[in-house]
Amino acid sequence: MNRQMEIVCVGNELLIGKTLNTNATWMAKRATSIGIEVRRITIVSDDVDEIAKAVVEALKRKPSFIVTTGGLGPTFDDKTLEGISKALGTKTEVSEKALEMVKQKYRAYGMQVRIEEADLTPPRIKMARLPEKSEAVNNPVGTAPGVMIKKKETTLIALPGVPSEMKAIFEESIVPLLKKQAGDLTFFETSIFADSIMESTLAPLIDQVMHDNELVYIKSHPMGEENAPHIELHFSSTAKDSRVGRNRLGEAIIQLSELIEQNGGKVRMQGRRK
Repeated sequence: MNRQMEIVCVGNELLIGKTLNTNATWMAKRATSIGIEVRRITIVSDDVDEIAKAVVEALKRKPSFIVTTGGLGPTFDDKTLEGISKALGTKTEVSEKALEMVKQKYRAYGMQVRIEEADLTPPRIKMARLPEKSEAVNNPVGTAPGVMIKKKETTLIALPGVPSEMKAIFEESIVPLLKKQAGDLTFFETSIFADSIMESTLAPLIDQVMHDNELVYIKSHPMGEENAPHIELHFSSTAKDSRVGRNRLGEAIIQLSELIEQNGGKVRMQGRRK
């Protein structure tokens, strides 16, 4: 079963380094923990053509899910849905369901602050303009609805860029879809730390262990200095059975630990050396 997912992050603020892309990190980790394979993360500007190109390219790779973040708000630079529409060769239109969602949010806000804030101004109506044949998705935290579109074997999902809103929609409406697609698979991960051994010495040892344990992926992350190497070794795998997953990682850890010690290194199960 296809468990692949791609993430497209929209926003000039990401490209100029003003905003750290925590949305992509959070989504990738959350999806991976469910058993989904995140294959690509793309960042594009607030430009209809750039957004459309990114979506078209992702669709050609036929992942199960494409998730965009950012660009669903009421301002001039919120252009994600226009870009998606262009990629799909459709138009945007006011969705009555989305419009009612937006109206209810502003009505609730108006009651909360005791002012009349429920008027559907053009910027507010803009948040209800969705690509044709798409579905509005409830936003439990903010105003702009999420959007879901089915395109052959790919589900295209557009989420707001505000982290609290993105996470809320993701947990409420997207996680169930990901779990259904992943089936019984679960992601397992753990780390050990190697001291007194260079990464170049570790490289063939990692290759050997991955060859002997084909379903385990090992990634090295240098954390020390050249004259005092300290390296995190991250082990990961997916399995249907928790015991199988943990045993699989355990066997790989034991083998690599022995090889490291045979080559003059030291192994720690967690943290930095003191």
